[in-house]
Amino acid sequence: MIFTFKKLKQAIVVAPLLSFILYPLSATAQPEPEIDPMPVPRNEFGNPSFAGTSERVGNWQGLLGSLASRGQERSRFNIPEALMYDEVPFQPWAAELHAERRAKGGAYDPHTRCKPSGVARMFHTPYGMEILDLGDEVMFINVGAPHSWRRISVDGRDFPEVIEPSWYGYSIGHWEEDTLVVETRGFHTGFWISRGGYPHTEQLTTIERFSRPDWGRLRYEVTIDDPGAYTEAWTGGWHLTFGEGIEPFDYLCQENNLDPDRMLGIDQ
Repeated sequence: MIFTFKKLKQAIVVAPLLSFILYPLSATAQPEPEIDPMPVPRNEFGNPSFAGTSERVGNWQGLLGSLASRGQERSRFNIPEALMYDEVPFQPWAAELHAERRAKGGAYDPHTRCKPSGVARMFHTPYGMEILDLGDEVMFINVGAPHSWRRISVDGRDFPEVIEPSWYGYSIGHWEEDTLVVETRGFHTGFWISRGGYPHTEQLTTIERFSRPDWGRLRYEVTIDDPGAYTEAWTGGWHLTFGEGIEPFDYLCQENNLDPDRMLGIDQ
């Protein structure tokens, strides 16, 4: 993908290898994260702030973690209840499709064709993410998605009777103490649930939980409930890390996107 930087120094920070985009990291390759002793900030609404501050500018980096561990042991970055691939309760057709996607190394991941990425795939995206608490809604602003955003209504509304299927679905959230809990319905099937290639149907409903256990980590957890693709609901997640000093920059995924022709498995 071709992208432009406002600040040249950011190129060193935000230029991951293509393999990081296509594959979840293994458990054995990741060091134990350090705990930042600085207290988690709170915003004007009394909620934990998921943003940086004027003294510590930065955003969340989405390279770490997977809904399931690729290694023999669960990653230390993954939330403990994350499953192994063979523990995911696939229906037969979904298991077959998932295996096919993995075998092709993620070559047909819609994200690599500059399509928005719903559910956990949004949080696998490199180059950083801003999370803004506006009181009656929370905004997720993704640099590499490309430059897409997702709105979470937290104003007490109910779901509409009819929801037009979309990339990010229709999301309603509420706070449970210091955790933002988000239910989403109304997805279409144009994206993968995660970088691991998990399929879904338009019956998909998700429950996501966001919390900030310390300054440098954002805990992300998602429960997948899709009776069209899985035999029961299941949960996975990981911790995102805070990228100090990193701010949004110009990312032009659609302009002269060369990645599809370079990927293993592309035959047309």
